[in-house]
Amino acid sequence: MSPKKPKSHLPLRLNILFFLIFVLFAFLVIQLGVVQILHGDAAQSEINRTEDTTISNPVPRGEIYDRYGRLLVENESRYAITYTPQKNVQPQDKLDLAEKLAKYIEKKPDKVTKRDKQDYWIMKNREEAYGRLSAKEEKLSDDEQYHAVLDKVTEEDLQQLTKEDLEVIAIKRELDQAPALTPHVVKNSDISEKEYATVAEHLSELTGINVTTDWERNKIFDPTFSNFIGDITSLEEGLPKEKLDYFLTRQYGRNQRVGESFLEEEYETTLAGQKELVEYVTDKEGNIIDSKLIREGKQGKSLKLTIDIELQKRVDKIVKEEMKKILDKYPVKNKYFKDALVVMSDPNTGEILAMTGQHYDHEKDKFLDQSYRTVYDAHRPGSAVKGATLLAGFDSGVISPGTTFYDSPIKIYQTPPKKSYNNLGYVNDLDALAKSSNVYMFYVALRMGGDYTNYRYVKNESSKVKNSSETLQQLRNYFNQFGLGISTGIDLPYEATGYKGDDPNPGLLMDFAIGQYDTYTALQLNQYVSTIANGGYRLQPQLVQGIYNSTANGELNKLYKGIEPKVLNEIEMDEKYLDRVQEGFRRVFQTTEGTADHVFRSKPYNPAGKTGTAENEIYGKDKNGEVIKVADVENHNLVGYAPYDDPEVAFSIIVPNVGLDAYDGINLNIGSRILDAYFELKEKREEEGINRNLDNMKKENNDNE
Repeated sequence: MSPKKPKSHLPLRLNILFFLIFVLFAFLVIQLGVVQILHGDAAQSEINRTEDTTISNPVPRGEIYDRYGRLLVENESRYAITYTPQKNVQPQDKLDLAEKLAKYIEKKPDKVTKRDKQDYWIMKNREEAYGRLSAKEEKLSDDEQYHAVLDKVTEEDLQQLTKEDLEVIAIKRELDQAPALTPHVVKNSDISEKEYATVAEHLSELTGINVTTDWERNKIFDPTFSNFIGDITSLEEGLPKEKLDYFLTRQYGRNQRVGESFLEEEYETTLAGQKELVEYVTDKEGNIIDSKLIREGKQGKSLKLTIDIELQKRVDKIVKEEMKKILDKYPVKNKYFKDALVVMSDPNTGEILAMTGQHYDHEKDKFLDQSYRTVYDAHRPGSAVKGATLLAGFDSGVISPGTTFYDSPIKIYQTPPKKSYNNLGYVNDLDALAKSSNVYMFYVALRMGGDYTNYRYVKNESSKVKNSSETLQQLRNYFNQFGLGISTGIDLPYEATGYKGDDPNPGLLMDFAIGQYDTYTALQLNQYVSTIANGGYRLQPQLVQGIYNSTANGELNKLYKGIEPKVLNEIEMDEKYLDRVQEGFRRVFQTTEGTADHVFRSKPYNPAGKTGTAENEIYGKDKNGEVIKVADVENHNLVGYAPYDDPEVAFSIIVPNVGLDAYDGINLNIGSRILDAYFELKEKREEEGINRNLDNMKKENNDNE
């Protein structure tokens, strides 16, 4: 019997191992099949994943012209170096780029902050910076660690930074502010041709950098009317925080310049134009793989203002000259006198022709253009508002045309004596305006409160006014119809409406009737006198006459949208009452009893108006910090229009805080000269046409400053 062959077999453990490997391979094959068959498209999509991002690029703003098409604000072209980052650019990459760019351009480090320097020092000295962390701090999160490192950067560390380092920091600061895929201006001022050309030659090594042209707003007649043109934000400021959501929903970029005051703000969406929209396609690393223009950009629309810049310049000059006269003549008495405000308009349309506010800095002996005060500062108007008081009396039925009162001092219980500047004797309504009778207006107010007492014969008797608060509100309601005490509606972002006193008594009620209680702006007074001049229509003041398409040659293009006059309300009273007040205003300027006749009676343009003087007080603090009255002063005001029988220009003047007996008729002199200027220019233009020689006008403007 032959011997048995030994069995050939694998150990049990090895079999088990092979079996497990087989199972794992089978599982892997099944999973690959599932991915390929069920999720293949999704996996491939993830590999090929892209993102579409739409970016808006700003276009040049529209320009601004005066009523005769003379350019006031232009876009001044200048070289610019911009940076358009891709997505997910790392800080170190930006630092490297800043160091390269610093070789070719100069960048002032005036806006570099301490934090900017700390960040830069840490990036350049990372090992040393993080080596200062304690063992406990090393266990913090990355963000917490970084803030701990910031605290350990010393002043000695920062003092080691060189001038070259600071320039790099300044450039990187700009690079850091650039939103992804959006051009951001790194430098757009004081760029030499050499800088521009050198950067252009090295663009291949400067990823994201480009050379182009940018613009800045240039106010050609600055400071003339510059207050009302307003300003735009800087590139660094970008969108204002308080309006961030508003602009972002309108496809503005965060670093885009926008109007931040006056007309630039009010007409922002018109001036800004149609932004260019570009769609960028990026891969998952943020690299741009495609771009597409969705919408072409269009320059903003231009504004044609109602302002006559030539008249505006003349009015500015007149106001400064008249202020200087009394400042030089009465320097001590006029230590609190600083401002003079003027508004001129077309009473038939509401179009503003000129607005000036000149402010005198006593310390620097210098005039500053602060024309915004015509809409922001409110003052007591004095007798200038007596036309409104008289109309309130007519319409309420407490007086009628021809009603007569005896003008002598009135003394009511617990109220100081009240009187006119002189005892005028018997006066009717026309006399009351021409001679500026306070007492006549006192009786109107008292009668509206139910007090018909003849105080000529009564001394210190209690007033019979039933309800001072109700009567005051009734008077205010009448004043409101003329724009006094309420918004005028001017096309600006903000205007003041004045101060309204409260808790009245019969004495304060009488003060209100002569303009010694509530306060009004020069613009409100202009709307008031314009309403009287045009026969009872309160028109919205407007600074923009029309919106025009823009051109590249600095001239107005075709009209896009005209802005029509807007009637806010019509005075609801008998026309004969307005006629009566108009006649009274004519007598103020043109008859011997009128308070302004000595200045206006000989004028050929047939003017009318009303003077106004209001008592005022200046308050300060004593050595103990207590508020005390330091001086009594006066506001000298004037409202008017011309010609009386066919008005084409209306004006208001407020000259506040003039020293007692130190004014020399400044309000009348300004009024006379600005009307002269208006009609002289009108005659000149009828003979010669409109002067469009901007160079000559700019030279005149500089000579006047």
